[in-house]
Amino acid sequence: MLHSTLALSLLLIAVSSNLAMAIKKEKRAPQTLSRGWGDEITWVQTYEEGLYQAKKSNKPLMVIHHLEDCQYCQALKKAFAENEEIQEMAQNNFVMLNLMHETTDKNLSPDGQYVPRIMFIDPSLTVRADITGRYSNRLYAYEPQDIPFLIENMKKALRLIQTEL
Repeated sequence: MLHSTLALSLLLIAVSSNLAMAIKKEKRAPQTLSRGWGDEITWVQTYEEGLYQAKKSNKPLMVIHHLEDCQYCQALKKAFAENEEIQEMAQNNFVMLNLMHETTDKNLSPDGQYVPRIMFIDPSLTVRADITGRYSNRLYAYEPQDIPFLIENMKKALRLIQTEL
């Protein structure tokens, strides 16, 4: 009797231990502010914080609107995160914000609230409606194949600041 109780106890311990390890493996890593767009980039948490940091640092604010379950957003995120030039510029020359919800600033959705959408705000807190993507029906949309165009727009945002100083 003692032998069977001991065997049963050991079996229960082994099963619960394996179950605990399986549950641990399923847990996702904690979400950072990067949300996969670039872990080396310093991200601000809110639009208001982004505006404050842009003005304070004299750097443009780059706002990426996206949704976690959007396949187009996921594809752009992957291309964005893998591009070294974008990552370097984003880390060193921009205040960065990625949003999974709309802001109250209607200037950030002049042609609709689609995703993914990337907009630039200069340090004078002016939304740069003149820095657009290549699509006439979604002016601020970018796709993975548009990464070179996005890089040029990032450089344009930086040049505009230099000429306005």
